[in-house]
Amino acid sequence: MSRTRTRARWRIGLTATALLLASSALPAGPANADDVTDYAIKVSPKAKGAKIDDTMYGVFFEDINRAADGGLYAELVQNRSFEYSTADNRTYTPLTSWAVDGTAQVVNDDGRLNARNRNYLSLGAGSAVTNAGYNTGVRVEKGKTYDFSVWARAESRTTLTVTLKDAGGTLAEARKVAVKGGWAKYKARFTATRTSSNGRLAVASSGAAALDEVSLFPRDTYKGHKNGLRKDLAQKIAALKPGFVRFPGGCLVNTGSMQDYSESSNWERKRSFQWKDTVGPVEQRATNANFWGYNQSYGLGYYEYFQFSEDIGAMPLPVVPALVTGCGQDKATDDDALLKRHIQDTLDLIEFANGPVTSKWGKVRAKMGHPKSFHLTTLEVGNEENLPNEFFARFQQFRTAIAAKYPKIKVISNSGPDDAGSTFDTAWKLNRDAKVDMVDEHYYNSPQWFLQNNDRYDSYDRNGPKVFLGEYASWGNAFKNALAEAAFMTGLERNADVVKLASYAPLLANEDYVQWSPDMIWFNNHASWGSANYAMQKLFMTNVGDRVVPSTATGTPSLTGPISGAVGLSTWATTAAYDDVKVTAEDGTTLFSDDFSGDASQWKHTGGGSWSVQDGQYVQTDVAAENTMVSAGDPAWHDYTLKAKATKKSGKEGFLIAFGVKDTGNYYWWNLGGWNNTTSAVEQAVDGGKSTLISKAGTIETGRTYDVEVKVEGRQVTLLLDGKEWGSFTDDKPAEPFRQVVTKDAKTGDLIVKVVNAQSVAARTAIDLGGAKVRSKARVTTLAAEPNAVNTETATPVAPVKSTFSGVAKKFSYTFPANSVTFLRIKKK
Repeated sequence: MSRTRTRARWRIGLTATALLLASSALPAGPANADDVTDYAIKVSPKAKGAKIDDTMYGVFFEDINRAADGGLYAELVQNRSFEYSTADNRTYTPLTSWAVDGTAQVVNDDGRLNARNRNYLSLGAGSAVTNAGYNTGVRVEKGKTYDFSVWARAESRTTLTVTLKDAGGTLAEARKVAVKGGWAKYKARFTATRTSSNGRLAVASSGAAALDEVSLFPRDTYKGHKNGLRKDLAQKIAALKPGFVRFPGGCLVNTGSMQDYSESSNWERKRSFQWKDTVGPVEQRATNANFWGYNQSYGLGYYEYFQFSEDIGAMPLPVVPALVTGCGQDKATDDDALLKRHIQDTLDLIEFANGPVTSKWGKVRAKMGHPKSFHLTTLEVGNEENLPNEFFARFQQFRTAIAAKYPKIKVISNSGPDDAGSTFDTAWKLNRDAKVDMVDEHYYNSPQWFLQNNDRYDSYDRNGPKVFLGEYASWGNAFKNALAEAAFMTGLERNADVVKLASYAPLLANEDYVQWSPDMIWFNNHASWGSANYAMQKLFMTNVGDRVVPSTATGTPSLTGPISGAVGLSTWATTAAYDDVKVTAEDGTTLFSDDFSGDASQWKHTGGGSWSVQDGQYVQTDVAAENTMVSAGDPAWHDYTLKAKATKKSGKEGFLIAFGVKDTGNYYWWNLGGWNNTTSAVEQAVDGGKSTLISKAGTIETGRTYDVEVKVEGRQVTLLLDGKEWGSFTDDKPAEPFRQVVTKDAKTGDLIVKVVNAQSVAARTAIDLGGAKVRSKARVTTLAAEPNAVNTETATPVAPVKSTFSGVAKKFSYTFPANSVTFLRIKKK
């Protein structure tokens, strides 16, 4: 998961073709063969397209947005082992989510349960503690069974009274547990007498007692596994029929300390995700400070990930740290002994997954309940490292060691956190030269970018490393976002000989604990629902086909009008000063000039921050403010040159020079010293969602004044820094709203014609099947909705509609509804 800083609200505009159609008010659905067509699709059934692997589409799970504890992991008690800490989250204490009636104290001493479960609760005689669960409380359903357990000790015989209740009274008959002696596990069973989402679990003690690992688990987990998964969430993931499961991250993998407990006398709360912390009995597993700002129990660990992958018929694809941190931390360890230990840990992971029960780690797996191999074939080393040379030097050591002991295991590398730029280019060169098996690409961009880049993989080297698109999404969960992603996915399938694996990200989000959006599946403590993106992914993932059938379609011409807009200045977590801003037209006429010898009345403040004129400069002084945009000029300006002087005063980054500014969500800016002053790039914002057009590594010096120049000529932009050309680009790719791909199902012989119409009018289309002998009736699945439609807990406006179409022939016409994705499954004769 990459850390980025945009959220998008996007409106799909009409193309030139769409504008011609707009007045005709076309009906959705099939059209007569004699109708005038506006698009044409030609299929070549005798040509041989790319083979599509069964693992083409999968899912990526990361513990973000409370995806694990309080989410997929079915445990109902929050902070069950009293390990929350201000080191994890400044609002936390060891009693977070607990209420005390009487006397209770969280203790960390030699009397602890074990070395990795440090804290326990010392509960006074006649006292009680009550847990609030997640969201609004502990969720129970009438008639369902729930298993309570606790590790406890008491010097003299003590009775624990355990109750489930809410504001309306009891939710199940109370249970009593007799405790005496040293640490032992005690159990009880509840059957809920009422349904409630606001329950509380209370434990009262008649005498002094110590408690740890207080747990309440639904008996009805996915596949009935103990320490298992929340059923409705697991079922929604399984319904996607994913070919693989990538886990556990993401930024969790390569952030924080790489040390283990045994390597430090001090308990490292913020560690990278290390698989050995997450296996064995749950009460002996580590806890960790989640990168995303909360505590994670590791109850959902590597064994459970492997088990879930097996349950849903998906290839397990674990990710291990390469000892180069990412996600804005950007450090590489030089500790050779630590590197060797992590390499050995990776070899041990393979043994844990595949080794015989006689091996050290195979025995651990067998003891946990799975003597058979998990059939691990592929793993990934590293995630989004922004130091490509440092990462690759360490990656090669992992790769060499794995190849020596397990030559059949495929090892995936990566290309950094962005879809382009110096890190991306360097990483790809290193990967190509070393002939790695596969390279993981990640990007989160605007819907427009996805509509513009359907051809991204058309030009990739067919003989080079394959692509794993491990994380991608457009910025939003509205149907227009799903449409843009669907258009892009047709390009993924067309290039299935290059793109071997792909997964939308992130997978899960608890609506009350969101660090990141968009997300595929949303939930609270009592319900879950698939987003519009989920509906789209499910449609593609359950109708993949086995081979691409080559096809072509008419499209939209390149953009021809000039880039137009006003100009702007901004900062991001930085203070900066600007001076001598001047805009000149193509003929040399001055359109705008400000040397700030007076006031700043020509500038419109549209962002945050604190701007003022100081000593003849325009200065932004709030070092914490993000996107402090001020703009000036006419949105109709085009073909101009913008010059300015810029000086960084303090802070994390550099400065931002905007051009083509239409409004607060639509503009271009030259981001100099962005990404914690590591990279400079030109980004385009469309309705708030940003995409990178060009980027290079580089830093901005504090206190140095830079001469910045932006030349806008038609749709060509040239950028100069201190009089030298920094870069240039041409923004003329259309956001193509009409995309298609055709695949064939080897088992049924079906041709699957997949068409995306991401515009506000219907698309009358002539389809030529190239002489294929087919039946006249096709099964049709359509997703169609308003562009801004969003699925919620109570409403599902984006849902598939199934129908039949009886007009199929070697050549026929079909009208694809506005804002729709349509799959036609056409049977052979």
